[in-house]
Amino acid sequence: MNNHAHKGNQLRLLIVSHTEHYLNGDQVVGWGATVREINFLSPFFAEITHVAPLYRNGEVPPSSLPYSSGNIRFIPLVPSGGESWYDKFSVLTTMIPNLKVIRKAMEGADLFQFRAPTGLGVYVIPYLLSKHKPGWFKYAGNWKQPNPPLSYWFQKWMLTHQRKYPVTINGHWDDQPSQCLSFENPCLTMEERLEGEKISREKDFTGKLNFCFVGRLDESKGVDRIIDAFRMITDFSRIGQLHFIGDGPKRLFYESQCAGFADSVVFHGFLPRNRVAQIMAQSHFLLLPSDSEGFPKVIAEAANYGCIPISSDVSCISDYIEDGINGFLFPKGPIHARLVYETIMTMMHYVNLDTIATSAHCMAGSFTFDHYASRIAQEIIPLRNMHHCSNLSISKCQL
Repeated sequence: MNNHAHKGNQLRLLIVSHTEHYLNGDQVVGWGATVREINFLSPFFAEITHVAPLYRNGEVPPSSLPYSSGNIRFIPLVPSGGESWYDKFSVLTTMIPNLKVIRKAMEGADLFQFRAPTGLGVYVIPYLLSKHKPGWFKYAGNWKQPNPPLSYWFQKWMLTHQRKYPVTINGHWDDQPSQCLSFENPCLTMEERLEGEKISREKDFTGKLNFCFVGRLDESKGVDRIIDAFRMITDFSRIGQLHFIGDGPKRLFYESQCAGFADSVVFHGFLPRNRVAQIMAQSHFLLLPSDSEGFPKVIAEAANYGCIPISSDVSCISDYIEDGINGFLFPKGPIHARLVYETIMTMMHYVNLDTIATSAHCMAGSFTFDHYASRIAQEIIPLRNMHHCSNLSISKCQL
């Protein structure tokens, strides 16, 4: 992280998102990936205000983190959305009180960032488009999702057909509008890059091979396919452990399916980031045979530690993963357990996995917070013709 002081910065940034926050005693904590990003950006702004849902009675996930800077202010929104129709309808019933909170927060900001897609985006995006406040939209989902939920389709439609604000998206697309800028989703510090370089260089692919999955435990993420593939294996002489990091309603069902594997398959649930990094450092492959993704940060995080991604070829993942060069891609189309099994078996005999692991680590260099902050300063803020932004001095990082 860049530790230079930026006392001259006078910009006040408002971030509106669906990031889940919780009360951990008297302390507010939020989803770790987003909080880390905001913590990193805090030295570059006079103030950052984050407006997002607060679950006052929810169980605090281990991946949650507190804000680390005194210039970050959190303002709670009423939570909404969910799986049931009643939960989905709550997006509308909470619209008025949430818009009042956002409107008041906008008054004290110089520019905004809205993070889409999310349920509340169906009314927050039109509201922000009607204003004259500088800002940008961050679309973190799959920009080319084949059959998106209606609310996601509507949000993308609005962002595609406006020319007022820049929109950062995952991947590079032939037909992307001029206001849509291809941006990497940051997830790595420079300290983690140095640590990952050492780990990836020393990783041994000659003995037993370990696999990991990180994400929501459900069918759409490919968990069923991974488990079914491992049940097809008859020779475990080269197989070490399979780690599942994450949780979901089907976790107990999945655990029962893997009961015969003894200690070979481990379900960790949610874990703090440092523990996830340790498992990635010990693992040789990340398995991600999911149906749809944006660009999951876990690919860059795993690659940083020489944990070779084996992923679906969906969305923009092939912009970064070159099959057989810095990772592996399942063929386009439906992914079946047999294909996952055959891919795992192929890895047992692949001869240059250490070289691929090194290339994977190099690819992850585009996903540092320094790189992200530099691009915001050079490409986002100048687009708003904000002459007083010249004080936002963010140095380019060494990848």
